[in-house]
This record gives sequence, C-alpha cells and structure tokens, in this order.
Amino acid sequence: MTGRKFPSRRTFLQAGGTLIGTMATTGLATRAQAAGYPDRPIKVIVPFAPGGPTDIMARILGTHLGEALGGTIVVENRPGGGGNIGIGIAAHAEPDGYTLLVTSSAYVVNPGLYAKIPYDPYKGFAPIAELGTSPNVILVNPKLGVNSIADLIARTKANPNELNYASPGLGTTPHLSGELFKIVGQVEITHVPFSGAGPAIQAILSGTTQVAFAALPPAHPHIESGALKALAVTGPHRWFDLPEVPTMVELGYKDFVSDTFQGFLAPANTPSPVVELLSAKSLAILKTPKIAEQLRNDGFEVLANGPDGMRRRIDEEVPKWRDVITKAGIKPV
Repeated sequence: MTGRKFPSRRTFLQAGGTLIGTMATTGLATRAQAAGYPDRPIKVIVPFAPGGPTDIMARILGTHLGEALGGTIVVENRPGGGGNIGIGIAAHAEPDGYTLLVTSSAYVVNPGLYAKIPYDPYKGFAPIAELGTSPNVILVNPKLGVNSIADLIARTKANPNELNYASPGLGTTPHLSGELFKIVGQVEITHVPFSGAGPAIQAILSGTTQVAFAALPPAHPHIESGALKALAVTGPHRWFDLPEVPTMVELGYKDFVSDTFQGFLAPANTPSPVVELLSAKSLAILKTPKIAEQLRNDGFEVLANGPDGMRRRIDEEVPKWRDVITKAGIKPV
C-alpha cells in the first residue's frame, strides 16, 4: 500500500491516556451507570470493511468511550449488502446496550435503493448521537495523467466507458456522487462497487480502477502523500488543509453537494437510561478540543448532536435520497 496507514489504525494505536475534564451526564445516565452498566464488553457494529470513514470514527470514538464508561468496546466490521447486513444484525440484536451501531449515510439511502431492507429506518433503532460528516472527494490515480475535472470529462467524452470508478458500495453517497457526475458531465464511466471505502481506495491505489469517488477520511493520507490526486471535493466549501482542491460548486456544477455522515444508534427498546448515558458520554468526547482536532485532521467535520439531531437527519434524508435515486433512474434492487 502506498502512503501512510489509514487514520483509523494510526489514531487507534496512538490513542490512550486519560480523557481531559469531567464529562457531564443526565440524571438518567447517572442511574444507568450506578446500576452497573457496562459489566461486560460492548460490541459496536460497523456495517462496512475496515479503513473507511465509519470504521475510523467508530474506532476513535470507541477507544475513548470505553475509557469514559470504565469498560471495553470492541468494533466488529460486518460488511456486505451496501451496509444492510451489518445494520440488520444490529437491528435484531438484544436491546440491552451491549450491541450498538455506528453507521453512515447508507442508513438513510438504502430505504430508497433496495426493495427490501432488514431494518425500519424510523422505528428500528434508538438514536444515540449524530457524530460527524465528511465531504466526498473525486480521486484519480496520478498515472492517469488527468489533472482536473475538465480533463476527466474531456477524457471520458473522447473515450466513453474506457475508465471505471471505484465506490465503497452501491447506493453510498460516493456512488450517488459518481452517478451525478455522469449526469452533469454527460459522460460514460463504469461503476465498480466495493464492500467499503478501504477496498475502494486500495483499488485505485493498485490501478484496478483509474478513478474513485470516496469520503475524505480514508483518502486524505493518500492525497497528502501524493499517491492519489484529488480533483474536487463535494462539500459546500474547500477542505481546510486541502486548499488547492476546488469544490464542484466552484467549478460551475450548482447544487453538487454530497457528504457522508456517521451516526451512533442502539437497537429499538434499548433502555432509555443506557441511551442517555451513551449519548452524554459520546457528545462530551466529541466536544473535547483534542479529539475534535484529531477528527478534523482526519477529514471529519464534528457535529456532536444528540438523539434529536440524529432523528431529525433520518427524517429529512430518507425521503431526500429516495428522490435523488428516482431522479437518477436507479431502480430498487
């Protein structure tokens, strides 16, 4: 692999020490902790392969959350089905606070993408926190000799379907960004879905694909090292430490804004005191300056919103992405 290790592993190995400051909890959370939770390891399911943004966020949060709770958190990757396999496993787990889910935008995209999914996006989970978000990024292998979005469009128009692009999976926001790129650029480029951002990044690094649409965190170290070239980001503004990389909006593609969020949820009917405790501890961790800076450097914009913020995002984005999928002509599978 070219470039630095994925931030998840770097930060996971460097994580340690005592979290600075005292974390406030609600009365319910205090009672939950006093009742002995947790008294055994907590499993956090990530429905994607290691190395992607959701995995990175889960491992950073899990390290510090375990310390804050005085217990152990184990991250378990359960990729497949565009995230449906892992989300479904979490949805049907015992609602006792010992199986949790850190997921991405796939949670709100999949209801419009699949004819049948193994969870109810509105009723299947108790939201814990809205963690963060990342812009997507359009990447090329430097060996391709493409240096701008204009170059990429010209290349694909001159040679339709010559190029292919990797994404972390069918229906992910990077995939939908790729399909939107094909529409606005009026180009033909073949989609190659992978089981997560880590494998998608590996594909473009190895030359299996020439282009990739990915969330920023797993791509960031490879952009910095020069192993990959970023042509544009799909956020509303340029990323703070990639000032030379333009947004798609700047390049004249109005409303081409697409990000990938990370959310923290528990199976429905998990006791409210446990959900309150997990939410309070998680938000305190995210708001700690050192950790917020670490996440920002790894490509995340920290949101640190509680259950209401996560629930509001679900309510807004399930119909939003269903509409995008319909307009893009993507038929439910």
